Amino acid sequence: MGISTMEERLARLRGYLEQALVPQRLDIVDHTEAHGHDPQANGAGHYLIRVVSSRFDGLSAIGRHRLVYEAVAPMMPADVHALSIQAQTPAEAGTH
Repeated sequence: MGISTMEERLARLRGYLEQALVPQRLDIVDHTEAHGHDPQANGAGHYLIRVVSSRFDGLSAIGRHRLVYEAVAPMMPADVHALSIQAQTPAEAGTH
């Protein structure tokens, strides 16, 4: 897939994460501008992902991050340059 607009990138990012992780909570914050890039311009973005999913049960932090990266792999590196990930189980987030 090629480079897309900010709104398209966010929608695709959300779609991939929802499909792979079936999250109880998913927040995506675009930090592209904070990293010196124009969020409206074409190019890869920087995102903070806060996600709560039962798919993380029994996984280490590395295992959780691996699931997130696998979910968004089709968007890297053209649409996603960097991710900051906060991944919790429902029990850890108090949403079970």
